[in-house]
Amino acid sequence: MIGAPVFIDRIGKAYGSQTAIGAVTLDIPAGEFLSILGPSGSGKTTLLTMIAGFESPSAGRVIIGGRDVTAMSPDRRNIGMVFQRYALFPHLTVAENIAFPLKMRGIRKEFRAERVDRALDLVQLPDYAKRYPHELSGGQQQRVAVARAIVFEPPVLLMDEPLGALDKKLRESMQLEIKQLQRRLGATVVYVTHDQEEALTMSDRIAVMARGELAQLGTPADIYCNPQSAFVADFVGKMNFLAGEFSNEIAGSRTIRLGDGVVIDTLGAVAGFAGSAKIGDRVRVALRPERLALAARGAGGKNVLPGRIETSVFAGSFDLHIVRTDFGSGEIIQVQIPTDGMREPFATGTPVDVIVERDGLRVFADAEG
Repeated sequence: MIGAPVFIDRIGKAYGSQTAIGAVTLDIPAGEFLSILGPSGSGKTTLLTMIAGFESPSAGRVIIGGRDVTAMSPDRRNIGMVFQRYALFPHLTVAENIAFPLKMRGIRKEFRAERVDRALDLVQLPDYAKRYPHELSGGQQQRVAVARAIVFEPPVLLMDEPLGALDKKLRESMQLEIKQLQRRLGATVVYVTHDQEEALTMSDRIAVMARGELAQLGTPADIYCNPQSAFVADFVGKMNFLAGEFSNEIAGSRTIRLGDGVVIDTLGAVAGFAGSAKIGDRVRVALRPERLALAARGAGGKNVLPGRIETSVFAGSFDLHIVRTDFGSGEIIQVQIPTDGMREPFATGTPVDVIVERDGLRVFADAEG
């Protein structure tokens, strides 16, 4: 299987006066795994169904493998589709379910068996051909759905939250299996999910959607470490936000006043700020919990935020400390410290300093909300 490029050219969708998708452009190279990530109502599934041909765009074009398929029916686009609800035929065996797309395409019976066997091998179910869907676990049914989608070797696979019905451990296992399968096949995958960890784990790039618009497009590391808006920073991963205002600027590094005499130096890391900043402008400081450290009160130095331990939770690989600040309106800050089994946990009420790592913050205009 060789993947095909997909080009979404200023595609839009409106239902009457309501805009669901507004002029989105995506250029997806052949063989890429692109996840479309966003909350409910962001337009990600609508975008996928327009690529598939189940919805007609109000504007723009869909181009697959260099062909304009905007006006083509789904069955002529030569794409594989995997849904959250596996949509397996209950009265057909696993082999018959997988062979169904081949039968619809007029592939002769003697050639269908070989392709079905190969697809079953790829999803690691070689001995399940004669079983029926009700005899399979949820994970096995999902693998059959994937096998059915790839059996006719489509250059593009569309997946609409295919792992949403699985439990956490099985979902994580299937994430890796689907990614490895995609790499072996070389197919282009467009994958819709609302699960940020899933998108970070599986994707070559991520398209973050918000209110029908493309909020940011980039690699998982870029989306996580360099969010370009407060929305992306808040939606992808955990994030603390503190309100403040610009109070000074020296050699490109801005000082932000957080209240009650507490200031924080951006240390030059203001790339996330949208717009030109002036002294007195209200801003939001974004801090990743894992980019913070804790010390007993009096640590001194730059970028130290005083507070008190409100509670601490053991979370396996890290300890989660909830700190209530001693400035402003007493905001809550979450701090994740890797578990090493050596440290005694901070007792509730202990005065502490939250230490912000260099380049461990982003700054956004307060108007972003």
